[in-house]
Amino acid sequence: QVQLQESGGGLVQAGGSLTLSCAASTRTFSTYHMAWFRQAPGKEREIVARIFWSGVITNYTDSVKGRFTISRDNAKNTVSLQMNSLKPEDTAVYYCAAATLTNWRGPYNYWGQGTQVTVSV
Repeated sequence: QVQLQESGGGLVQAGGSLTLSCAASTRTFSTYHMAWFRQAPGKEREIVARIFWSGVITNYTDSVKGRFTISRDNAKNTVSLQMNSLKPEDTAVYYCAAATLTNWRGPYNYWGQGTQVTVSV
């Protein structure tokens, strides 16, 4: 079991930056792959980025490649999402999620409560 708590959301102008953080309450954080998802109003939830348990592999959805960076610190039980060059279409609730070692491609069974990111024009 792992509990996840996101922080760092807020309101930012287009072109700006935000960093989301997710703190995990587990003694076995390094046994989970981690991901960030987002859900915009009226749209389905989509995966934004994911990172291997060791951090050596990362994947991004095409729309954020080159702008977002996912990272993790297994010593601090945290995963972060650095978001640069933000666009209004990045506006969504962002969720931190965890998957066990055998589920790199999902399902992600553990979720945070979400943090709102709003990008104004």
